[in-house]
Amino acid sequence: MIGSLRGKLTSKQAPQIIIECHGVGYEVETPMSTFLDLPSIGDDLFLFTHLLVREDAQTLYGFSTENERSLFRSLLRISGVGAKMGLAILSAMSVADFQRCVEYEDAATLVKIPGVGKKTAERLIIEMRDKIEKTPTAPGAAAVTVESSPRSEAVDALIALGYKAVEVNKLIGTMDVDGQTAEDIIRQALRQAAR
Repeated sequence: MIGSLRGKLTSKQAPQIIIECHGVGYEVETPMSTFLDLPSIGDDLFLFTHLLVREDAQTLYGFSTENERSLFRSLLRISGVGAKMGLAILSAMSVADFQRCVEYEDAATLVKIPGVGKKTAERLIIEMRDKIEKTPTAPGAAAVTVESSPRSEAVDALIALGYKAVEVNKLIGTMDVDGQTAEDIIRQALRQAAR
């Protein structure tokens, strides 16, 4: 198993890159989260990797953090979730955002990812619920920060008010929250809950 690569970045065409290590060029597929953080061509690069071996291909996947690789590996163990969907999930959201979706049973956010339908989103939540706490944080790794959005602030506030995560996601899932502040979303959700 190839666990990591350190070398020179010689090519990058999303989602594939080539890293040259001691004269050997490794083709590596990356999620957009990693791809967007790549240095310039010719610069040194270190990636955590996962080698996927199938009958017809051997594909190397690269990640900028151990947490991303760990989540990718956990996703591969879920029936119906392949490497392509694993990359799509990591391209669409951070590890912390995915953990938040699982914790709050937020299938509505997961179905926005290309290739993830309602049933797959629900399966991801159910099967990842126990595994998500086991995703290790690398010693010395930078903490993953969750970008706060008005929607996530509203969800946190409603849960703090005593609503269950499932209820909150049902309420907010039926609302058009684009361009609204967290306060507007909370007011609208509370009005809807009172009906």
